[in-house]
Parts: sequence; C-alpha cells; structure tokens
Amino acid sequence: MISADLGQQLERFVARLVESGRYGSKSEVLREGVRLIQDREARLAALDASIARGLADAKAGRTPPAAKVFDRLEAKYAAMADKKA
Repeated sequence: MISADLGQQLERFVARLVESGRYGSKSEVLREGVRLIQDREARLAALDASIARGLADAKAGRTPPAAKVFDRLEAKYAAMADKKA
C-alpha cells in the first residue's frame, strides 16, 4: 500500500473531485493520475525511440539533403499562403 503526502493544495483538489462525485474515492483520483503519468511516459519513450532512429538514419546518410527539405517546406508554405490570400 502506498501512502503519500500531497500537500494541502493537492489534498483540497482531490477532496473536491471526490465531493463533486466525479470520482468515488481519493484512491480513484490517484489511480487515474498515475495512469495518466504512465501514458505520458509511454509516449515519451516512443518519442525518444523515434528520435534515436532519426539520428541513426542521419548518421548513416539515410536522410535527404537539408537544401531539398527546405525547398519542399518553402513550396508548401508558399502554397498555404497563396490559398489564404
């Protein structure tokens, strides 16, 4: 069993969530918070892996030249600007 001191501000917030009926107990609030953190950590791990793959591709020369990428971006944003005008 985990026991945590949340501090007054967070304790009041958790109590309000329970009092409003949104959650049935303080434990439900804390479980939801931990699940959200777990999801965020999984997304961050996936992002880190994607960055690592990109860096490995760049190091191995499997990326287009920067000038080509910038030309494509300039064309894309020029077309977007033309549509707005």
